[in-house]
Amino acid sequence: MATLHRTPATTPEVAVAHETAPRTVARRRPGQWLAAALALLLFVMIANSVVRNPRFQWGVVGDYFTTPAVLDGLFLTLWLTAAVMVLGFLAGTLLAVMRLSANPVLRTLSWGYIWIFRSTPLLVQLLFWFNIGALYPTLGLGIPFGPEFVTVKTVNVFGAAATALIGLTLHEAAYAAEVVRGGILSVDAGQTEAAQALGLGRARLLRRIVVPQAMRSIVPTAGNMLIGTLKGTSIVSILAVQDLLYSVQLVYNRTYQVIPLLLVATLWYIAVTTVLTVAQFYVERHYARGAERVLPPTPLQRLRARAASVRDRLRAATAPDAEPHVPRKTADSGEDRR
Repeated sequence: MATLHRTPATTPEVAVAHETAPRTVARRRPGQWLAAALALLLFVMIANSVVRNPRFQWGVVGDYFTTPAVLDGLFLTLWLTAAVMVLGFLAGTLLAVMRLSANPVLRTLSWGYIWIFRSTPLLVQLLFWFNIGALYPTLGLGIPFGPEFVTVKTVNVFGAAATALIGLTLHEAAYAAEVVRGGILSVDAGQTEAAQALGLGRARLLRRIVVPQAMRSIVPTAGNMLIGTLKGTSIVSILAVQDLLYSVQLVYNRTYQVIPLLLVATLWYIAVTTVLTVAQFYVERHYARGAERVLPPTPLQRLRARAASVRDRLRAATAPDAEPHVPRKTADSGEDRR
């Protein structure tokens, strides 16, 4: 049988205390509003100068933005970025496992590789691999320290594109190894001990327990590395690899329109980086499911929530039974409370 509960009536003492209770008022910060106004004014001035300056030649930018030469360079840049990230993180994961191994030989070799490739500039590495034929004119396949069955010339293997791919991948693997190692070390040791108590092997332990939890630490840094690799591929233009930057260089060397062609490359880099940033947000949100009670809202969800909040405020303000705001006075000082 359902029981009805009656809400107790508010006593006069409680009503008086509620009327005389001080209200919390947010502290005014005029300095912040002044700084925001100055920053907004500076942004508007810069945007106005960029848009209205005829020397940027925005019409030329639009003409060359989707030309076949530029799109071919963009495709090569995207392909090189994807290949370097995949191969680099595969090699980096292997190096990280070797670095965490109990075997001193594997641990030392992994540390030595990371030490060498992180200690030399990327440009030096690319130039070294591009001139590897001076050290090893031929490459052979055969018995170690014995006869060779197959021999090829190095210049036929290490072309400009292959040199860029190999150099960037080897460089990326050194940094990816540290990223993966840091992510693995961030997992609580109790997780490993519990999995070992259940009889899980080392490979299954890494695949099912450690790596999914380590991804929360790996993904943000890996996203930054991906964006850095996308922009870092422009360095292969010194090897005459026709990436996005080299493609626009070929055009402005012929037309002498340097600024608008550089703007074409800049806008494409910004567009691709924006897409990668959005993808990184959703990947981080995916791997946060096991650690966060409430997932961070997506930009669309935030926009819907703000629109709903504004709509509710408008309904409350225009409701026919809405009470007008009347200033209240405190019992002791008689000052207005707004």
